Parts: sequence; structure tokens; C-alpha cells
Amino acid sequence: MKLEEKTISSKTLYDGKIIRLELDDVELPDGKPAKREVARHPAGVAVAALTKENELLFVKQYRYPFHEIVLELPAGKVDDPKTTPLENGKRELLEETGAVGYNYVSLGAQYVSPGFTDEVLYMYMCRVDHFDEQRLDEDEFLNVERIPLNKAVEMVMNNQIADGKTQTAVLKTAMLLSAAYSSDGSDSQL
Repeated sequence: MKLEEKTISSKTLYDGKIIRLELDDVELPDGKPAKREVARHPAGVAVAALTKENELLFVKQYRYPFHEIVLELPAGKVDDPKTTPLENGKRELLEETGAVGYNYVSLGAQYVSPGFTDEVLYMYMCRVDHFDEQRLDEDEFLNVERIPLNKAVEMVMNNQIADGKTQTAVLKTAMLLSAAYSSDGSDSQL
């Protein structure tokens, strides 16, 4: 069965700081017309940073769409299309937590919510080398927390961490470390 939809026209409804909203007219695989609402986003990045004690660095911040404080891994958008997601991840980790990481490993990318946005979120894990000063954006207010990796996995499984990127990166980090420990008894590569 043919699945692709053909874009007939596209209209920008809003062009903001983080997203651009578009309303598209499309032709469905069966030839019928339909409309698609799309939130365009430049891309995002998140970092699972592990201390020497196997604690993950988290940030707590108020998330306006939910009107609540959310626990999540350091993350942000890819601000400059000339830079790589990894460069942005290193910058976000330093800005939000003051941590400088090393041995970065890609945890892959995920489509955040493919039903309405084209945002791709790139995830990395790293080890924390040392701490510098936080470099928060002018409109950024957050607290840094350290949570042991095993406890963070429990929190994901018990629905105490609601953020999707954080759930994915925490579980992938735990699986990678588990595989590294079982293969040679150490985590020297991670």
C-alpha cells in the first residue's frame, strides 16, 4: 500500500523563537485532500552525564506548558545550524550544570512527536571530568540534582520522571553500561 502524502501548499501561521507553525494542504495516498498542522523545530539535544560515582546530572525547571516543575537531563535546542548536535550538547551541559564532560557516546536520535512536529532530539552520554561555573541563559532558572543511575532507572520505571527524552536517555545509558560491565568487567570505555 502506498503511504506517502504529497504536499500541495504550505502556509506559515507563526514564526517564533523556538518553533514555526505551518498549515499544509496535502494529497493523501488515496487522492483525497487533507490538512496537516506542523510545528517546525531546529532540533534538540540532551546529555546523560555520569559522575565518577555513577550519578546522573539532572535539572529541575518549571515547564510552562504543564505548569509544573519537571526533572530532566540537561538539554536544549540546536541553536546554530553550523554546529553539530554534539557541540550543542557539550554547551548545554556546561551552561545548565557547570559540568565538563569527556568520552561522549551517541545514544541516537528520536522523533519527539512525529504526529505534529519535525523536531529530532539527539542524545548523548558522557562522563563528567570536572565542574566549572553554570552559564545559564538570562531567562533560565533551574536547580541541578545528582541521582544515582540505578535510582534514576527506578524513577523512570515508576513514572516519577515524565520527560520522554530523559526516560529514553536514562534507560539507554543504563543498558550501555550494563553491556560494558558484562563484556569485560569494567566501564573503561564509557
